[in-house]
Amino acid sequence: MSQEVAGTFENVPLFRGLTPAERAALVKSCSFRRYNDSELIFDGQSEGCEVFFVITGVVRVVNFSASGREVAYDDIPAGNYFGELAAIDGGPRSAAVQAQGVGTVAAAMPPDVFIDLLLKQPRIGLEIMRRLARVIRFSTGRIMDLSTVGANNRVHAELLRLAQLAGHDGRQALISPIPLHADIASRASTTRETVARVFSELTRSGLLERRKSTLVVLDMQKLSELVDDLR
Repeated sequence: MSQEVAGTFENVPLFRGLTPAERAALVKSCSFRRYNDSELIFDGQSEGCEVFFVITGVVRVVNFSASGREVAYDDIPAGNYFGELAAIDGGPRSAAVQAQGVGTVAAAMPPDVFIDLLLKQPRIGLEIMRRLARVIRFSTGRIMDLSTVGANNRVHAELLRLAQLAGHDGRQALISPIPLHADIASRASTTRETVARVFSELTRSGLLERRKSTLVVLDMQKLSELVDDLR
């Protein structure tokens, strides 16, 4: 991998407090690889404890049921990382990770280098803990939704999450590009048909609108109230 790509370690937020020399040393310890669209970076329950940093592109954290149904957990963009659980406890991977789209480049850091970094850089260790805390809180909410909330409202909740990530002006949110029904279905643990039906209902009620390659949430407060009321 070229030094030009490797040099983008300076754009990883976790490393911003490090000196250029410290970042350069981390670059040398890592191996860089480019992945094809949908290529598996590692499988769930597989061995291996490297921590991966996304240099360019996006990766998706997924799991598969015994029947082969995909359940998506998160999309991780450039500048972020994954695989830290196995590096911390030495256990197998808790989920699979695959590249999304072309041009995905990831750096694999050996677990001993990662652990040494945590011990020598308390700020980085604290940030890792904060991220794990966010993951636990999100997972707790998701488990509660799957246990108590119907499929339609899980789609509402996923749409609200996407709108909040996209940013809004207090009333409307523009989600671009328009998310695939299959992706929303995977996250909400439902079917594409259910997602299509819910989107049609929201469109007829004047809460959702499609404009070329953009999905517009016309009333963020109403969508938020819809999710909260049914919960």
